[in-house]
Amino acid sequence: MLRVLGARLGVTLAPRRLGHPSGAAVQIDGTSPDLDVLVECWAHQGKAKVAQKYKLVNDATKLAWIAKALDRPPARLILCVSDELAVAHLRGSSWQGAAIRELGVELEVVDLPADLVEVLWAAQKRQYR
Repeated sequence: MLRVLGARLGVTLAPRRLGHPSGAAVQIDGTSPDLDVLVECWAHQGKAKVAQKYKLVNDATKLAWIAKALDRPPARLILCVSDELAVAHLRGSSWQGAAIRELGVELEVVDLPADLVEVLWAAQKRQYR
Protein backbone atom coordinates (compact mmCIF):
# COMPACT_ATOMS: atom_id res chain seq x y z
CA MET A 1 0.00 0.00 0.00
CA LEU A 2 2.81 2.40 0.86
CA ARG A 3 4.56 1.64 -2.39
CA VAL A 4 1.40 2.29 -4.44
CA LEU A 5 0.59 5.50 -2.56
CA GLY A 6 4.20 6.67 -2.68
CA ALA A 7 4.29 6.21 -6.46
CA ARG A 8 1.05 8.20 -6.78
CA LEU A 9 2.47 11.02 -4.64
CA GLY A 10 5.98 10.89 -6.10
CA VAL A 11 7.65 10.19 -2.74
CA THR A 12 9.26 7.25 -0.98
CA LEU A 13 7.30 6.22 2.11
CA ALA A 14 8.79 4.11 4.88
CA PRO A 15 7.80 3.22 8.46
CA ARG A 16 9.26 5.45 11.14
CA ARG A 17 9.07 5.90 14.89
CA LEU A 18 8.55 9.51 15.95
CA GLY A 19 9.10 10.90 19.41
CA HIS A 20 6.93 13.50 21.10
CA PRO A 21 8.16 16.14 23.60
CA SER A 22 5.97 14.46 26.24
CA GLY A 23 8.23 11.41 26.09
CA ALA A 24 5.67 9.32 24.24
CA ALA A 25 6.47 7.91 20.81
CA VAL A 26 4.40 6.58 17.95
CA GLN A 27 5.09 4.22 15.08
CA ILE A 28 3.91 5.74 11.79
CA ASP A 29 3.21 3.32 8.95
CA GLY A 30 4.80 5.57 6.35
CA THR A 31 6.63 8.88 6.23
CA SER A 32 8.46 10.71 3.51
CA PRO A 33 12.18 11.24 4.27
CA ASP A 34 11.57 14.94 5.02
CA LEU A 35 8.45 14.19 7.14
CA ASP A 36 6.34 16.24 4.74
CA VAL A 37 3.92 13.30 4.38
CA LEU A 38 2.70 11.06 7.22
CA VAL A 39 0.58 8.01 6.44
CA GLU A 40 -1.36 5.41 8.40
CA CYS A 41 -2.53 2.36 6.40
CA TRP A 42 -5.46 0.00 6.83
CA ALA A 43 -5.76 -2.96 4.49
CA HIS A 44 -9.29 -3.95 5.51
CA GLN A 45 -11.59 -5.14 2.75
CA GLY A 46 -15.32 -4.49 2.82
CA LYS A 47 -17.51 -2.44 5.10
CA ALA A 48 -16.02 -1.45 8.45
CA LYS A 49 -17.60 -2.85 11.59
CA VAL A 50 -18.39 -0.51 14.50
CA ALA A 51 -15.12 -0.96 16.42
CA GLN A 52 -13.11 -0.70 13.19
CA LYS A 53 -14.62 2.70 12.47
CA TYR A 54 -13.00 4.00 15.64
CA LYS A 55 -9.62 2.60 14.59
CA LEU A 56 -9.60 5.08 11.72
CA VAL A 57 -10.46 7.97 14.05
CA ASN A 58 -7.67 6.80 16.36
CA ASP A 59 -5.17 6.70 13.48
CA ALA A 60 -6.22 10.18 12.31
CA THR A 61 -5.82 11.51 15.85
CA LYS A 62 -2.35 9.97 16.08
CA LEU A 63 -1.30 11.64 12.82
CA ALA A 64 -2.64 15.06 13.83
CA TRP A 65 -1.15 14.81 17.32
CA ILE A 66 2.39 13.88 16.26
CA ALA A 67 2.31 16.38 13.38
CA LYS A 68 1.94 19.23 15.89
CA ALA A 69 5.14 18.11 17.62
CA LEU A 70 7.30 18.27 14.50
CA ASP A 71 9.57 21.24 13.80
CA ARG A 72 7.81 21.83 10.48
CA PRO A 73 4.17 20.82 9.98
CA PRO A 74 3.72 18.09 7.35
CA ALA A 75 2.03 19.13 4.12
CA ARG A 76 -0.11 16.01 4.14
CA LEU A 77 -1.58 13.65 6.70
CA ILE A 78 -3.13 10.61 5.06
CA LEU A 79 -5.20 7.58 6.00
CA CYS A 80 -4.49 5.08 3.23
CA VAL A 81 -6.96 2.24 2.66
CA SER A 82 -7.32 -0.44 0.02
CA ASP A 83 -11.10 -0.58 -0.29
CA GLU A 84 -13.52 2.33 -0.69
CA LEU A 85 -16.17 0.36 1.24
CA ALA A 86 -13.91 0.42 4.31
CA VAL A 87 -14.18 4.21 4.50
CA ALA A 88 -17.65 4.77 3.02
CA HIS A 89 -18.91 5.83 6.45
CA LEU A 90 -16.35 8.67 6.47
CA ARG A 91 -17.46 10.12 3.14
CA GLY A 92 -20.85 11.32 4.33
CA SER A 93 -21.90 13.48 7.22
CA SER A 94 -20.84 11.17 10.05
CA TRP A 95 -19.14 12.78 13.03
CA GLN A 96 -16.10 10.55 12.43
CA GLY A 97 -15.70 11.80 8.87
CA ALA A 98 -16.18 15.42 9.92
CA ALA A 99 -13.64 15.03 12.74
CA ILE A 100 -11.03 13.48 10.48
CA ARG A 101 -11.45 16.23 7.90
CA GLU A 102 -11.23 18.90 10.61
CA LEU A 103 -7.99 17.34 11.86
CA GLY A 104 -6.59 17.89 8.36
CA VAL A 105 -6.34 14.20 7.54
CA GLU A 106 -7.06 13.05 3.99
CA LEU A 107 -8.40 9.69 2.82
CA GLU A 108 -6.57 7.97 -0.04
CA VAL A 109 -7.76 4.69 -1.56
CA VAL A 110 -5.20 2.59 -3.40
CA ASP A 111 -5.90 -0.33 -5.69
CA LEU A 112 -4.14 -3.56 -4.81
CA PRO A 113 -3.58 -6.53 -7.13
CA ALA A 114 -6.52 -8.96 -7.18
CA ASP A 115 -4.45 -11.83 -5.76
CA LEU A 116 -3.46 -9.72 -2.76
CA VAL A 117 -7.08 -8.66 -2.19
CA GLU A 118 -8.02 -12.37 -2.12
CA VAL A 119 -5.36 -12.99 0.52
CA LEU A 120 -6.73 -10.11 2.62
CA TRP A 121 -10.30 -11.42 2.36
CA ALA A 122 -9.14 -14.89 3.43
CA ALA A 123 -7.25 -13.47 6.41
CA GLN A 124 -10.29 -11.47 7.50
CA LYS A 125 -12.52 -14.56 7.29
CA ARG A 126 -10.10 -16.44 9.57
CA GLN A 127 -10.11 -13.56 12.07
CA TYR A 128 -13.91 -13.37 12.36
CA ARG A 129 -14.81 -17.02 12.97
